[in-house]
Amino acid sequence: MPDRSMDALMDARMDAPRGFRLPRLCLPRQGIDLAKWAVIACDQYTSEPQYWQRVAQVVGEAPSTLHLVFPEVHLEAADAPARIARIQGAMRRYLADGLFVERAGAVLVERRVGGRARRGLMLELDLEHYDFSEASTSLIRPTEGTIVARLAPRIEVRRGAELELPHILVLIDDPGQTVIEPIAAAQAADALEPLYETELMLDGGHVRGFAVDAARGAGAAAALAALARPEVMARRYGVAEGTPPMLFAVGDGNHSLATAKSIWEQVKATVGPDHPSRFALVEVENIHDPALHFAPIHRLLFGVRVDLRAALAQAFGARFTAHEVASAEAMWAQVQAMQAGAPAAGHGAQATPTTQAVGLVEPGGRYAVIRIADPPAALAVGTLQPFIDRLVAEGGATAVDYVHGDETLMRLAQQPGCAGLHLGTVAKGELLKRVMHEGPLPRKTFSMGEAHEKRYYVEARKIR
Repeated sequence: MPDRSMDALMDARMDAPRGFRLPRLCLPRQGIDLAKWAVIACDQYTSEPQYWQRVAQVVGEAPSTLHLVFPEVHLEAADAPARIARIQGAMRRYLADGLFVERAGAVLVERRVGGRARRGLMLELDLEHYDFSEASTSLIRPTEGTIVARLAPRIEVRRGAELELPHILVLIDDPGQTVIEPIAAAQAADALEPLYETELMLDGGHVRGFAVDAARGAGAAAALAALARPEVMARRYGVAEGTPPMLFAVGDGNHSLATAKSIWEQVKATVGPDHPSRFALVEVENIHDPALHFAPIHRLLFGVRVDLRAALAQAFGARFTAHEVASAEAMWAQVQAMQAGAPAAGHGAQATPTTQAVGLVEPGGRYAVIRIADPPAALAVGTLQPFIDRLVAEGGATAVDYVHGDETLMRLAQQPGCAGLHLGTVAKGELLKRVMHEGPLPRKTFSMGEAHEKRYYVEARKIR
């Protein structure tokens, strides 16, 4: 049975509002093959259907979260409504067949991939304290802009779902390592109960989960409350005292959390304040974890019908230049060097480089470095995204996708009719300060790791 005394302990130790609670989870029962159960976040490999075909081959007919999520590579498929119905039916069947075991309390997650061990804490966030608008000053905030048009299919999946499966990664700014790291130290000393462990398919590395006892859970909650004190925020980010604090910043899964918020707003007038839809299950990570690294999200254009360089020259005039380079490696090196060493106008988080550099990849192995002087936005993605949106809206390209990984972009962008824009990323150390000062960054600015490092589904939570 779930340990419901933990919430009572939390309530005794926390001052409201806190924006979160310890979760009640559904974990796969003993005997399930976790290597087939756990699949990567549904918003990955959206331009690579062959990846998801390989996942289906690995899973076969075994119980798997593949049957409980909607890989977004299929969002435009004609059978999308039938696929949603199958997902919702699988959730009901898995629950009826007893494939889940319920437990209450936080879970420490350790993910090993690429030689690094990243640690996070599973919590439920209170959607009453989340606003995904550009003007958000809520306790829980997006780090990037939300593409509202992309919420509709996700809402259809969640509306009739019995369960949620989280791939949302949420950041806290805890330089003193007061929240997650003491629990990780207890795990290293074998003081936590193991809950699950498995190798992850298709280069995903290894994941382990550990039960966090009530006392340590309450300690983490108290440490989170201390991070959210307005005077602490004022010192950390150089903002005026009384500025609304930001405790949680949504790093990955902005659209999934926005979907949960949208559903809650639709139903909250007809359900009680403690209804499961008010909360969303997430993994919280410390931005100061040395194993956590940021990667850029590139732009992949399909159906390009114009001379892209001429279109860029028309959009940016004399501020635009393009220089051919001999290889992808030379392009990467120049873009990274420009991002690292470009002089900036102004000071602090809102400084704008005097010149921005972006890589251009075209069919036939053509590479160039684009430079835009006196850019209108602080980040290259903010400078180029309006151009991309106009290009697609006016028929210069049929679609744009958001691609993780340099090699993936190089391969896909060289297909006939395609082109790729290779972007740098925001520095990890300045992300949250930018969000506090400027609000959400342009949509799809950065990624917490490469595609294969994204969260794999293991845990679930009842939402009905």
